[in-house]
Order: sequence, then structure tokens, then C-alpha cells
Amino acid sequence: MTLLSFIISRVIDILEAIMADFNFIPIIVGTDLNTYNVAISFHEKYGIHPILIGSAPLSFTEYSTIPDKIDYYPELHQPSEFPKILEKVAKKYQTPGKKLLLIGTSDMYVRYIVENEAFLKQYYVFNYPSLKILNQLQYKKNFYQLCDQLGVDYPRTFFYDCRQIDVPFEDDQAQYPLIIKPSNVVKYYDLHFEGKKKVYRVNSKAEVETVLKRLHDANYDDEVIIQEYIPGEDTSMWDGVLYANTQGKVKLVALGQVVLQEHTPTAIGNYTAIISRYNLPLMQKMQGLLEKIGYTGFANFDIKYDERDHKFKLFEINIRQGRSSYYITQTGHNMAQLLVDDCVNQLDPPITYNERTFLFTIVPKVVLREFVSDPKINRECRELIKQKRWGNPLFYRADKSLKRKLFLAARQLNYVKKYRNNKW
Repeated sequence: MTLLSFIISRVIDILEAIMADFNFIPIIVGTDLNTYNVAISFHEKYGIHPILIGSAPLSFTEYSTIPDKIDYYPELHQPSEFPKILEKVAKKYQTPGKKLLLIGTSDMYVRYIVENEAFLKQYYVFNYPSLKILNQLQYKKNFYQLCDQLGVDYPRTFFYDCRQIDVPFEDDQAQYPLIIKPSNVVKYYDLHFEGKKKVYRVNSKAEVETVLKRLHDANYDDEVIIQEYIPGEDTSMWDGVLYANTQGKVKLVALGQVVLQEHTPTAIGNYTAIISRYNLPLMQKMQGLLEKIGYTGFANFDIKYDERDHKFKLFEINIRQGRSSYYITQTGHNMAQLLVDDCVNQLDPPITYNERTFLFTIVPKVVLREFVSDPKINRECRELIKQKRWGNPLFYRADKSLKRKLFLAARQLNYVKKYRNNKW
């Protein structure tokens, strides 16, 4: 998009916002990067400045001119306080003739919304799966049992209960390297200890035992997943974003090939660059899985392509839009509009399979040039940039905060250092 066309588009949005009496107010729970991407989706489509609710300031949103207001509640992460705070927020912002549209931006906040669905629906409209489906997907043993039932490919997987630390992990069929990660990601998120990683890669039984003891000593008292490592670089990872309406019908399927992910120990699995792709059989497989289980809302698939048997293997399904899901907005399928059309206006458009190729990135171009090791993908990134078919949502032009621009400039420089100093 050229600067002139962007300006024209923004003027039109502003005029439409002035003339239109929108029948909703977006209430976004969170203050992180995911929150920012959802917020700018609302602003880009409707010219609306959403309300953000968070536990503490984060630089992604704190300095932004896009939110109308950011209300901080330090107790927001406490499950007993969450519904009370959301009730207080609803009473503060409720307006005759306008629905409060509630969006969570983390696994924890989405769980709290689902657990308090009946209470919160007195005040808000939203679209998330049932608690039963959420538990099937968030607790990984349940999730992989579901994959077995539905015939979905996934990596060879073992489970270990960290409460039984005196019982050694034994499996003669395990082949190293292995990946270890918590099954209960919500519980693990709240733990803080030296050497904490999002994912652990181990090369021997002794390393397995070291990691298991570390997690046990850190009071992680739930199961971990011990999983075969599928070889391949970042570009072997794939990302799926789907939206199923409140009736359980999938309305959008988008797919992306990961270009880069974070390489720091606590952030592995967070994608920093994605090229959107079209693969109808894989898209329809994801669609079929969600519709079979009666899923509703956004879903974010983590997949890896296994060169050994030429199969796409599913790692997990996140029960929300992901921090990199903004690429669907960039390809013309605005996240905010999907929610508004469904939850607010009860529209029923036909299903869309995204076919547009676009480069989403939150890292600078120099990082893509230097650290995308696949030469074919590296060339494609350069070509997409040359064709102006790329974008970094953090540099949203309508965000006028100078302080935020300075923060982003420093962050971009830091990305170069991080990739040079961390190898996965």
C-alpha cells in the first residue's frame, strides 16, 4: 500500500467512523503484542479506539495512541477477581444501544472468560469454545487423545507426571533428541525459576532427568509432554488461523509458513515472520477438525512439516488468535470484522480460504536477510519486500506516539543482537 492510498483509506475510515453510529464497543483484555494487533484491527476497519484492560503496563500498548483508554487492575490475573473486575468494567462502559464485545489475548484470560461464561454474558458478547472443548485442547494428554480419535498426525509423544519425581522416565522407544514442554501451560506460565524455558530440547536420558527435577523443584505439579523432535529449520513450521462462528461453522481458514521464530529460551515458538500460503487440503483438514468437535471462536494451529514421511504434524491448537495472527488482517480478512459480523450483527458470510501471499514480520529486514537460512525462502522474502507485499504491524502508521516510535526503534536493534546471540 502506498502512502497516498493509505492516507485516502484512513480518511475514509475516519469519515465513516464519524458518520456511523457503531453498535458495539471493543473491550480487549491484555496489554501485550497480541492485544496491540487486535486493537489496530479494530482501528483499521472502523476507526474505533478500543478499551484495553490489563494487569500492568507493557510498552506495546502503554505508549500507543490507538487505545481509547487502558484500565489497569493488578489483580486481573487472579481467577476469583477476574469476573468481579470485568463486571466493574462493563458497568463503567455500558452504553445504551451498544454491545460490549469482549476479546481475550492470552490463554489465561480466555480460560477465565470461558469459566465465567454465564456470568459475563450478562454484560458482554463474545465467541469462545465451551469449557469441555477448551479442556480437550489445553490439556495436552486430552488433546493428543482427540487427535488419535480424529486420525490427525502428531509427533510421537510420551507423558510424565512431575509429582512422581522418584519414578524415572522409561521408554525404550524414545529416540533422541526429545522435546520437553509443560502440558498445563497456564500453570507453568505463573512459575518463575532460574533456567526456565518455554521448550526444552534434550539429547540423553540424563538431560531428561535434569529437566524433570528442575520442573518438580520449581513446584510444577502437573504432567509434561516428552515428544520426538521433528528435524527441520524454522521454515518447517506452519501456522493456521481459523475462525468458527457462534454456530460452529468455520468462516475463515488462513495458513502461513513460518519464516522465523524467536530463538531465546523463554520465547521459542513465538513466530516473528510468516509468509501466508494456500494449501486447500491442509486448510480443509483444519476446518474439519474444528467442525467435528463443535469448536467456536478463533483457533491458532501450530504445525510442523516432517520431511521424513512428508506429513504435516499437529503440535497444538491455541484457543484464541495468536500474536502473529495479524497476517490474516494484512491479507484482507480483518480479525475485528470477523468478530463484529458474527457476535454483534449475526451475519453469516460464506467460508473463505485465504489465497493471498503476504509477508508478516515484526523483525527488521536485516534480520530476515541474515538469519533466514533457507535460500529459497530468503529470496522470496526479498522479493515480497521489493513488491511491497509485506508489513510490520508494530509500525502502524496511524499510531502517532513518538515515545512508542523510540521504543520500537530500540526493539528493532535489539532483535539483531538477539538473533546473533541465540541459536535454537
